[in-house]
Amino acid sequence: MRINWNLVKLMGLLVVVTGLYAFSAHRNKQKKVQGLKVEFTGDQNLYITQDMVNKLLIQKFGSLENLPKEKLVLNTMEKAVEANEMVKNAQVYLTVNGELTSRIVQRKPIGRVEGSSKYYLDDEGVRMPLSRVYSARVPIITGKVTGDSLEDVYEILKFINEDEFLRKNVIGIHVEELHSYQLKFRMENFVVHLGDVQHLKEKFDNFKAFYAKARKDETLGKFAMVNLEFNNQVVCTKI
Repeated sequence: MRINWNLVKLMGLLVVVTGLYAFSAHRNKQKKVQGLKVEFTGDQNLYITQDMVNKLLIQKFGSLENLPKEKLVLNTMEKAVEANEMVKNAQVYLTVNGELTSRIVQRKPIGRVEGSSKYYLDDEGVRMPLSRVYSARVPIITGKVTGDSLEDVYEILKFINEDEFLRKNVIGIHVEELHSYQLKFRMENFVVHLGDVQHLKEKFDNFKAFYAKARKDETLGKFAMVNLEFNNQVVCTKI
């Protein structure tokens, strides 16, 4: 009887691979947590700290040091971290070195409401609580803030954040009434009356043209109000 050595070699290889896989799987299950680590991606302004994240996990799941991997429910841990109001999304995993790592994307505030209630407005237009560990440098929102006016303010903030000049210079948005908004600038004393949120690009293009000319003429300090409410023109009130 002729022996098919190629088949024997193949079967032997399969046995070895299966054995190695089973051994690896067994070792992997026996792996234990050797430490906790938190990584923040994106914005490096920390509205929640590593200690706060670790404390949250320990309070929810007990001591994690030396806990076997098979007892970790990573999806549940991710949901627990994402329940924090500063967190946009989270990924929790165990590294080859046994570190239980939480990779976190924080929510990003783009405006801060100052009134009877104080909170941030994030980059998705959702309310975000103030942080105990960091205060974001974002435009301050004042006046008659309501749900409807906040939607308009969000549109203004989005436009401001996409424009380098406005992002550097606008420090406040005042809600006079619904569909009536004013802007405060960092270095100038005049108020910019924006009106509603229609035709924002045209309004700001007109304003930047006015600003460049007035700065060149050294006349910016002569104005108390710059009104952008009217179509294709800038109406100024002198001091």
